[in-house]
Amino acid sequence: MSSDDVLTQAEIESLLAGVGKPAGSAAAQSPPGSKPPQPSSGPSAPPAKTQATPEAPRRAREKVIPYDFKRPERVGKEQMRSLQTLHEGFSRNFAAGLSAMLRSMVEVKLTSVDQLTYSEFVFSLDNPTCFNLIRAEPLEGHIILDINPSILYPMIDRLLGGGREPTPISRRPLTEIERRLVGRITSLFLEELKRAWENVVVLQPEVVRVESNPQLVQIVPPNEVVVLVSFELTLGEIRGMANLCIPYNSIERIASKLSANSWASYGKRQTSPEAGERIGKTLRGSRVQVVVELAKTSITTGELVSLRVGDIITTKKDVHRPLLVKVQGVPKFYARPGIFKGRKAVCIEEIISDAGQAIGD
Repeated sequence: MSSDDVLTQAEIESLLAGVGKPAGSAAAQSPPGSKPPQPSSGPSAPPAKTQATPEAPRRAREKVIPYDFKRPERVGKEQMRSLQTLHEGFSRNFAAGLSAMLRSMVEVKLTSVDQLTYSEFVFSLDNPTCFNLIRAEPLEGHIILDINPSILYPMIDRLLGGGREPTPISRRPLTEIERRLVGRITSLFLEELKRAWENVVVLQPEVVRVESNPQLVQIVPPNEVVVLVSFELTLGEIRGMANLCIPYNSIERIASKLSANSWASYGKRQTSPEAGERIGKTLRGSRVQVVVELAKTSITTGELVSLRVGDIITTKKDVHRPLLVKVQGVPKFYARPGIFKGRKAVCIEEIISDAGQAIGD
């Protein structure tokens, strides 16, 4: 190696400074003493032009939503909206019944309808609490009704004739007498729940067991998805929560009935005989248009213009065939022409069951 090939100190520092820079900027800065590349100098080569490379547009930052595998959403949004609508009506009816039972104004408000795992639901409850295990046939498995002691004991006081003054909340399990009194509240809850669900499925709910420690009851695996319907109960100045836990496997078979399209059809109820008679009585006085078609034919416009009084229009209809009677434009009867008390009339001979099968002329 000759002495001309050895880099000077300035060249070494320039190379070290360009190591951490991008390739484009490193190529732009050549070490001192080096010659920049020269364009070809042929007779036909055009002069070199420097063009700025346009920067690529930055991609819009996409919104990333984290997915929690511990809380999969197995119930569709449409079914969740139907459950919310269903229990909103239930909360109003339950509030009216509970107010009549306690002889005091009770407000019941639906606060949320959420999906979570069974373990999350159990560990969010107080201990002790009023944990009711309910069998609601034809739903599979069990559902749970939890009533928080902060509102449960004041309601028991009201059932026993207590005043409206708030009393200290007891942190203890229910006694046997208190369970009997709470049974009246849960029975009212299940009665209104049955009435609210009857448009979807006819439930037969009954309380199987009452526990004070929620962690002692395992109706589904801990990671199983449940639908939690939460209500806030207000009695005077006292508030508390009541939670209805419905495992997903209990409503999996009837999930299609909770869709918005079928919800309207399931919402139709049978008309009572009294209502039907009242509607029929009103309709009997209504006026309708009745038209009897003698025959049908076709003529030209010239023939129509030249018609005079006394002209006869011939048709292909047989005189022995019945006439078609239409009510409000709908074929309803077959009749034959005649005279009644000196006036033209028709005599009904047959009722048309299917308007699409009316005979033509």
